[in-house]
This record gives sequence, structure tokens and C-alpha cells, in this order.
Amino acid sequence: MHRIFGEIARQIPVSQTPLLACIDDDPSIREAIKGLLKASGLMAQTFSSAEEFLKFNRLEDTSCLITDVQMGGMSGLQLQNHLAKSGYGIPIIFITAFPDERIRERALSAGAVCFLSKPVTKKGLLTCIHAALHRGDGTAHSLWVKE
Repeated sequence: MHRIFGEIARQIPVSQTPLLACIDDDPSIREAIKGLLKASGLMAQTFSSAEEFLKFNRLEDTSCLITDVQMGGMSGLQLQNHLAKSGYGIPIIFITAFPDERIRERALSAGAVCFLSKPVTKKGLLTCIHAALHRGDGTAHSLWVKE
């Protein structure tokens, strides 16, 4: 999977390379995901909160959002709802240290691409990113990747 993203990224002009955003209040999670994405040839921007992400001047350019479910301030589910009401169709991948069936169902019913439990594996995250980036061609569907 890693090679696939690297090959795809090399074939796309920098201005068209998918931009992924990662929101997590844990700096080690943000940096780990950013490093994985960068090593896979993808551009990533990290944010410590949903509120910080909403101030980002490239919301329209964001191809995929990876967000924690539970954070101080606005939660990942609240952010998902806010983005939908604001007209942003950004595919969302949720990650959580506290998997809960009701929260998972709510996130997926509202259009999330994936729901991952921490610790997130490289394979699981890249599978979800692939699904999110191919959502427009009808090949993606909502997943709960249990690892």
C-alpha cells in the first residue's frame, strides 16, 4: 500500500497532491500520523483541536480529514456535523482510544469513511485513506476497521 501512494504522489503535480488534515489533542499521535503520511508521499497538516482546523485557510483543499473522536472543546462528531452543515464534503476518518458502538454507528451513519481504534496500524490507516481518496469514484464505503 505504501508504494502505491508513493507512486501516485509522484505522478501528481504538487498543486494537485491530496492534502490530508489530522486533528488530535495528543501531539505524539499527530506527529506519528504526519510522519506516516509524509513517508507515503502525501501532504499532511496537523491541528491540536477542531477549532484550530476550522481556522485553516485551506478547508476547501482538504482531501481527507483524520480526527480523534474525543477532544477538549469541539469533539470529532461535532466537527463532522459542523462541516456537513457548512457544506464541506470532506471525507472523514475517525480514530479513538475509546471505541463505542453507538458513537461508531453515529459517525458512519453521518458519512464517515472509517472508524479506527487506537493504536491505529499503518495498514489500517492507509486502507482508510485509500477509501477516502477514492470516494468520488464510487469505490469507497464506510468501514469499521477492527485491528
